[in-house]
Amino acid sequence: MTSTIAEKRHMFRALHEGGCFVLPNPWDVGSARYLASVGFKAIATTSSGFAWSNGRPDNGVSRDVMLDHLREMVSATDLPVNADFESGFGDNPAEVAQSVRMAIETGIAGLSIEDSTGDPNAPLFPLNVAVERLTAARRAIDETGGDTLLVGRAENFFAGVPDLEDTIARLRAYAQAGADCLYAPGIQTREQIEAVVAAVSPKPVNLLIGGPSAFTLDELAKLGVRRVSVGGALARAAWGGLVTSVQALANGRFDSLPKEPSGAWLNGMFRDVA
Repeated sequence: MTSTIAEKRHMFRALHEGGCFVLPNPWDVGSARYLASVGFKAIATTSSGFAWSNGRPDNGVSRDVMLDHLREMVSATDLPVNADFESGFGDNPAEVAQSVRMAIETGIAGLSIEDSTGDPNAPLFPLNVAVERLTAARRAIDETGGDTLLVGRAENFFAGVPDLEDTIARLRAYAQAGADCLYAPGIQTREQIEAVVAAVSPKPVNLLIGGPSAFTLDELAKLGVRRVSVGGALARAAWGGLVTSVQALANGRFDSLPKEPSGAWLNGMFRDVA
């Protein structure tokens, strides 16, 4: 069944209305189609995973390249796609709005806007500037129909400013500016999660689980988390297998080449999901 863009966006919004779901992060068409075949209800792009697949660091691809990637991912499956849209590919609110309009045209069901600058000396936009940028994104969405989900990201814990009080202040401001979902990547403890959920309730919260964690999905649901993404973790898992095999190969050994999954299994799987 082929879903329309409007149907995908409706399905994606419905997922945020209750419960807790996993939003895995593929980095290319193959990984997207595999995740769809397993039964996930939506997927999200990963800026880091995609950048690495292009031989670039995270935040190292151009807007045009990212937009092409979003079109490809939207076309890959019938699942709604949430775009990791970095900081909006704009130096000012007007440019962010322009970028958001272009992203919406790719058919994505949602997108996130970060408040990080990429400048280690001033890693976060001042709050008023960050709010202006998110407000511009909100306006761009509203002017194109309003059905694309907007995620506001407070990057404190990723940007080396692990201040929970400031993180919460930013998330509240982003909620007031029109974010439909709030996200503070890098928070990890039960207390941090509970504080963020309480601060922006009833709006949904995305939690990043980027590595091994003792939490289960049921436990996170009880804490009030609405969706869980894994960022570049799946891409790093693939890179981990490659690095292990290549390091052995460089030393003249073949014992680290994988037995599974077999080429026959992969061919069969992609025949079924293509």
